[in-house]
Amino acid sequence: MNTKAFKLALKLALTALALYLVFRKIDTAALGDLLRQLHPGYVLVAWLLFICSKVLTAFRLHDYYRALQIPINRADNLRLYAIGMFYNLFLPGGIGGDGYKVYLLKKSGQTSLRALLQATLLDRLGGLVAIFGLLFLLGFGLLEPLSRLLPPAPYVLGAGALLLLPLWYGAHRLFFTPFIGSFWSANAYSFGGQIAQLGTVYALLLALGIPDGHLPYQFVFLLSSMVAVLPLTIGGVGARELVFIYSPDYLAIEAPVAVAFSLLFFLLSALTSLSGAFLDVPEGQRARPASSSDSD
Repeated sequence: MNTKAFKLALKLALTALALYLVFRKIDTAALGDLLRQLHPGYVLVAWLLFICSKVLTAFRLHDYYRALQIPINRADNLRLYAIGMFYNLFLPGGIGGDGYKVYLLKKSGQTSLRALLQATLLDRLGGLVAIFGLLFLLGFGLLEPLSRLLPPAPYVLGAGALLLLPLWYGAHRLFFTPFIGSFWSANAYSFGGQIAQLGTVYALLLALGIPDGHLPYQFVFLLSSMVAVLPLTIGGVGARELVFIYSPDYLAIEAPVAVAFSLLFFLLSALTSLSGAFLDVPEGQRARPASSSDSD
């Protein structure tokens, strides 16, 4: 078995194990009742908000490409981003959509591999910074349960909220100097994208018939987003549900609702990502024929 096949088999096994652990701990009848009573209008709103979140994060990446003077317009960047989402969902290991975009842009001869890898890393880190920032802010609404779990929680949240952006700006100055001009706009897109995803959470909970008590779900959703990024399962499915299934021990969350929500979120993500399968690579980003002047 080659390395790619082994990684795919491992991810499939971990996905199956994660889903087994999830469904073993929940009332599947209650889960089925929730899904049968879905409000389709709210699901549509959730899907539109999710698409909006992806458009905003695509704009963030476009800001980084502009800092590198890559001649790609926003429309073509959105197409490339959608194709990358498709590969992120289905390709195993580290050959995801990010790697595919780097490959195309490098082969089109528009910038160096090092600069493209920096932009890709910064794009990922920017998303995590927004997640941490919103976790710090939402945490103030959950001080009582969080303080039981971690007594200095108010101080941690306060310090995090105050220091996050200054530290992130300093990291730009030290390690990502070419992108310093896009710091504020890119981070606005990062926070906008994550806020749109919190709106997706809100709409999906309404679709499941949960009219209030959304804050704990939104907080755990942000935590689960960090876990789902890890390339351990197929499309993050199973990993996100595991975070939700163990959260009721600490926060006011109902396990069947949490699992129903996270499965719906995965379906919205998968449907959106499938759009990339029907899009062509933008003309300017296709690999050009090698010439004697090309170098690796």
